[in-house]
Amino acid sequence: MKIKKKIFLILMLIIISIQTISFADEVSITSRSAILVEVSTGRILYEKRSTEKMWPASTTKIMTAILVIENCKLDDMVTVTETAIENIPSGYVTCDLQVGEQISVKDLLNALMIKSANDAAYVLAEHVGGSIDEFSDMMNQKARELGCAGTHFVNPNGVHNESHYSTAYDLYLIATYAMKNETFRSLVIQTDNILPATNKYPNTDRTLKTTNALINPESEYYYKNAIGIKTGYTSQAGNCLVSEASRDGLEFIAVVLNGDRFSDSIKLLDYAYDNFTLTKVKEKNTVVDTIEIENATKETKMLDLLIDNSITVINNKSIDINQIIPEIKLREELVAPIKSGEEIGTIKYKVDDIEYSAKLLAASDVEEKTYYETILIIGTVLLIFALLLFVSKSKRRRKKRK
Repeated sequence: MKIKKKIFLILMLIIISIQTISFADEVSITSRSAILVEVSTGRILYEKRSTEKMWPASTTKIMTAILVIENCKLDDMVTVTETAIENIPSGYVTCDLQVGEQISVKDLLNALMIKSANDAAYVLAEHVGGSIDEFSDMMNQKARELGCAGTHFVNPNGVHNESHYSTAYDLYLIATYAMKNETFRSLVIQTDNILPATNKYPNTDRTLKTTNALINPESEYYYKNAIGIKTGYTSQAGNCLVSEASRDGLEFIAVVLNGDRFSDSIKLLDYAYDNFTLTKVKEKNTVVDTIEIENATKETKMLDLLIDNSITVINNKSIDINQIIPEIKLREELVAPIKSGEEIGTIKYKVDDIEYSAKLLAASDVEEKTYYETILIIGTVLLIFALLLFVSKSKRRRKKRK
């Protein structure tokens, strides 16, 4: 009995040690909700309650900024209204805009995304949408277009409201879309700026300092590969961050909600760069295979198949991509004539249960055998047969004579 107990304890220790090694390889964060995605392929590398409804706080301003950029010119001048600044709750960050002040869209965007100024959000929303409600409708319409199934906005800045919510996954979708815009990208990488003197504010003391410690070289959380994007905080939402990092052509977006936003984001981004790489398995227009088209002419029957687009995969560094055999599927009844550039089939790679595919195109024209060519071939075959028959008969005659 004692021996059985000893064996059981040894097995348990082995299992625990194996689990410890396995778990050590996984990233561990405290945030309630999170997601980590490679940008070019959209592959999700990590998620934690990524579709759970959360309060987005000022990460809302990502949507506000991209809508403003798409609907305004940066040098447009905006007049600050009383309604735009009178409803900001106490304790929320502002950049001290004045009623009647005339200021450019560009300066307001800087205040919005660098300092996270809530008055700038309201002023921009009124300028673009005519009212906060109308602009919120624009935000929701854009969210639907981007495929956000768990998002609803009621304001442009993330001031807490029970009807104002999103998810880590949806914020990733919004951020991915926004970061395709060069104006937006250049906006969210800024660490500081100053609002100019205006007709209502003669001084230049309205300094803008980034709230994103990942891009601040003076911060203990500085992450040299970070290129944005936006922080958020309310007492209900907790600390939030949507971040993006870029290194060696490889970009990742991390979203963390209600947690230790900077530490968790760094853990996620480090996990991504430590464990994954981007591999181009096939270049556009390279020959994938060569096939024979049976009813084609002798000169054109051997057809090269070209891939119509490059296939790039995000893969774990432990995987040898060269060992992965692609699946090639050709269309049915593949016969001549075939035109150069015509779609012939598809090629598909499966990496870590993710499928990557592209079309296969004909590299050249394939001509069909003509009636005369067929007659010529048949005639040639008959002639050869006749000659063989003649030779055979001649041999038999010679044998008889002997």
